Amino acid sequence: MGFTPDDRDTIEASVELTNAALKVDSPFEHPFTVADYTGMRRYDWDGEAPETHAAWEHDRLVGLVAVYTSEWDNRHVAWLEVLVHPDVRGSGRGSELLAFAESRAKELGRTSVGLFGWDNPETLRFTRKHGLPRKGSAIKRRQTLARVDPATVREVYDGAAAHATDYELLRVAGRTPAEMLGPVAQLTASINDSPLDDLDIEDEVYPAERVVAYEEAQEARGKRLFRVLARHRATGALAGHTVVAVDSERPWIGDQHDTAVDAAHRGHRLGLLLKSDMLRWLAEVEPALETVDTWNQESNDFMISVNESLGYEVLGRELQFQRDV
Repeated sequence: MGFTPDDRDTIEASVELTNAALKVDSPFEHPFTVADYTGMRRYDWDGEAPETHAAWEHDRLVGLVAVYTSEWDNRHVAWLEVLVHPDVRGSGRGSELLAFAESRAKELGRTSVGLFGWDNPETLRFTRKHGLPRKGSAIKRRQTLARVDPATVREVYDGAAAHATDYELLRVAGRTPAEMLGPVAQLTASINDSPLDDLDIEDEVYPAERVVAYEEAQEARGKRLFRVLARHRATGALAGHTVVAVDSERPWIGDQHDTAVDAAHRGHRLGLLLKSDMLRWLAEVEPALETVDTWNQESNDFMISVNESLGYEVLGRELQFQRDV
């Protein structure tokens, strides 16, 4: 049965099911609240909400399906979320939900499907059963701010700044000013240089309108956005940026969003400079913040080294699967 974010009973049951699954699959993750889950289902990352379906049995929610597609780019791919309540796993319900999700992907004109799952025996058993080859892996890390020594942050910042004297930093809270949208969109597109392993993914497209859509979606989800940018002093060109979102409902929770440096400006330790300055700024304006979570493709050695220098610790490995349908 399809549902929308306005179906309150289904949303509340979905939060209960999802949090039950988190306790089993990834107990390190922050549980969802009803408000956070509703915002995710209504807006997702940049306003392209997934198609969602609920599997009910005898008035009990036993499974969820979400089908994610984009009209900005990669119109051949549908990313599928298949979630079964831990109490009824191994009963064949996951297979039924996957078949349904794949049929919806085909009906939406997609020729490739992808799934994510934590690196555990259950994920590997399920994907082998359904002929889903592994195409990549990503690592989730968490920065626990109480364990990050301010002196270390200062040392990282000063060391990076010594190599980036041709650049100045700008701080933008909330939405990007209109005059900066074009350059920020170009910076955001620099993320396409990140490794993708064997995933069949085209470069993502980032016009200024998509930056606006992303910021509107995050704001609607109750996220406070903070962006630090590096600007080349001589030319005025934006060279790099990093973005963190803080949950207004639970201001102790933060998430690292994009960090990217334009190819023409790499080699000046701007990644370290940007991320260490972000920490300094957040300490001033978000005193309740306790953790910041981030994702990196496991093969992204450069960004992993930046994150580890600032105290990020591994939480878990996500496996990525994809095949044609």
